[in-house]
Amino acid sequence: MTLEMYDVTIVGGGPAGLYTSFYSGMRDLKTKIIEYSSQLGGRMLIYPEKMIWDVGGVTPILGGQLIEQLVEQARTFEPTIVLNQKVERLEKQSDGTFILTSSTGEKHYSKTVILTVGYGVLSMQKLEIAGVDRYEVTNLYYTVQELEIFRNKHVLISGGGNSAVDWANELVPIAASVTIVHRRDEFGGHEKNVIKMRESAVSIKTPYEVVQLHGDDDLIQSVSIANKETDEIEQLEVDAVIVNHGLKCDYSALEEWGLDIQDGVAIVNEKRETNIEGVYGAGDFVDHPSKVRLIAGAFTDGILALNSAKLYLEPDAPKVAYVSSHNIRFKERNKKIGLVDNDYREVRG
Repeated sequence: MTLEMYDVTIVGGGPAGLYTSFYSGMRDLKTKIIEYSSQLGGRMLIYPEKMIWDVGGVTPILGGQLIEQLVEQARTFEPTIVLNQKVERLEKQSDGTFILTSSTGEKHYSKTVILTVGYGVLSMQKLEIAGVDRYEVTNLYYTVQELEIFRNKHVLISGGGNSAVDWANELVPIAASVTIVHRRDEFGGHEKNVIKMRESAVSIKTPYEVVQLHGDDDLIQSVSIANKETDEIEQLEVDAVIVNHGLKCDYSALEEWGLDIQDGVAIVNEKRETNIEGVYGAGDFVDHPSKVRLIAGAFTDGILALNSAKLYLEPDAPKVAYVSSHNIRFKERNKKIGLVDNDYREVRG
C-alpha cells in the first residue's frame, strides 16, 4: 500500500495550528493536522467561558466560541484532520521528506512539518493536599466550564495568574462573594485586569495559600488558608473552590528529536525555522527575539512558518499568499456565499 504524502503536516490543533492550516490552504498546499486530544482547540479548551478581548477585528468573544470559528476557518480548504494521536518520532529520510510516527504506531508522511504543539501535553497542577480528590466530583474545580453554576455562591479562587484574575472579575456579578488567595502580593494577570480586580468587590488574600479543605462527605464547606509570612491560619466558609495553579507541560518525545529547546520552548529564527531543515514552529511552543505571546502573535508565527515551508518546497513561489480579496482560491467560494465579484483579478507578485 502506498501511503499518502502531504506537503505540510501541522502537529498541534490549537489556535496556531488551526490558523496555519487555513493559511496553508491559501497557499495551495496539501495539508494534514495531527492533534493529541479528541478535540481541536488546544489550551483554549480549558477556558471555554473565558472572555477573550485581544484578537484583532473580533469583538469580545468566549473562548469556546472562538475555537468554533477557528475550527470552521481551518476546514476551509479541507485539510486532513487526525485526532487522538500523539506524535512520538520524527525521522528525516534521504530524500528530505519526513516520517512521523504516533503512539498508535501509525505513520504519517510529509515534505515539511510545522510544530504548533503549544506547551505540549497539558495537565492541570492539582492542589497538593492529601484527600482532595474526593471533592473533584462536587465543588472543587480546576477549570471553569460554565460560569452560571457559581451563581449566588461563595467562591474561593486559589491562584494568581491570568485565568485566576479573569475568573475573579467575571464571577463578581454572578457569585454571592469572590475571594482570591495567592502566595504573593503581585498577580501575574494582565495589568488592566488586575487593576479591575483590585477595585472590585473581590476579597484579596495575600500572601496566603490554601492548606486544608474541610468538608462533610464529598462537599467542601470551608477552607483553611495560611499567611506565608506569619503562619496565621484563617478559616473561610465556601460553597465552591476553584484552583488555578498553572499547567504541567510535557513535550516528552519532542525533546529527543534534536530540536534546540531552551527553557521549555523551541528556538526559531525570524523565518520560524527550527534547527532541523524542513521543520518549522509557531505559537507558544517557540521563542524568537520578536515573540508576541498573544493569539495574534501565534497567527503571525503560523503565517511565517508556512511561507518558509512553501519556499522550501517551491523556491520560485511568491514569498507570501495573495490577500483573500485577490486570491484565486476564494473566487468560487465568494460566489457560493453570494458575493458579487465583477472586478475580480489576480494580483501578480
